[in-house]
Formats: sequence, structure tokens, C-alpha cells
Amino acid sequence: MKELSLPHIVLIYLAFINAVTFFVYGIDKWKAKKSLWRIREASLLMLAILGGSIGAWLGMKVWHHKTQHKKFKYGVPAIIIVQLAIIANFIISKTI
Repeated sequence: MKELSLPHIVLIYLAFINAVTFFVYGIDKWKAKKSLWRIREASLLMLAILGGSIGAWLGMKVWHHKTQHKKFKYGVPAIIIVQLAIIANFIISKTI
């Protein structure tokens, strides 16, 4: 079996963390509607910081969740920009 290269591992991780983040935002929205125990905002933002920023943004749009909270409305897009800048830096420097 062929070993996975670092770029492949990073892509698999990013796909996984974004899928998880997307569904966690959906679960939190569902819990909000049912008046159940909620997922902490810090946990939702941490998932975005750990690489799930696209999943967080999509979750906000699809589930209409946390769209009016300033730390999410502006924070998640800011995290996306920072993460894209980091990825661009790695691509340009070819260190991946």
C-alpha cells in the first residue's frame, strides 16, 4: 500500500474537520430549537480555528445559525482568511 504524502494527509484532515464542524453547527441549531443543552460557543469557534472554518461558515449559512453574533459573523470569515493566507504561504514556499 502506498504511503500518503503530507499534502494528502492535510487534505483528508481538512475534509474531515470541516464535515464535523458543519454537522456540529447543525446539531447545536437543533438543540437550540429543542431547548436542550447547547454546545459552547468557544467549542464552535475552536472547531473553526482547528481547520473547520469553511464547515463553520457553511453551517452558519445552511442552518441559519449564529449569523447575528458578531464573533461568528466576523470571526469565522476572519479565520477563513487567515487560514487561506497560511495555505497560500505554504504553497508559495513549497514546504508542504
